[in-house]
Amino acid sequence: MLAEITGLPDQVFGVRATGEVTSEDIKHVLLPGLKRTADKFKEIRYLLVLDTDVKNFTAGAWIQDAKAGLQNFTKWKKIAVVTAEKGVEWFTDIFTVATPGASKGFKPDEIETAKDWLISND
Repeated sequence: MLAEITGLPDQVFGVRATGEVTSEDIKHVLLPGLKRTADKFKEIRYLLVLDTDVKNFTAGAWIQDAKAGLQNFTKWKKIAVVTAEKGVEWFTDIFTVATPGASKGFKPDEIETAKDWLISND
């Protein structure tokens, strides 16, 4: 399931993933939030908190997620992924070379650092 994270700075859109994440979660939570953020700020600063294993994303969710990434390709400013999975954190750090924005992985105890990084202009 995806749930929007409230209480973030206006320019940051964030979701928390728990349990199984499906294509419906992507369609009804992620896509509208990304669109709203891109429309309002002309860029996307995105926080993903993974409180589930990436293996809990269904194939449909991965397809919808890829579509979301491509639809907003030029608008990505920063992507922060908070996860306990070392491989995901590493992939997020490497992913920055494939997108116009920056991406960075953070450990669960670094969520405040991730938020600070997202709003910084570096």
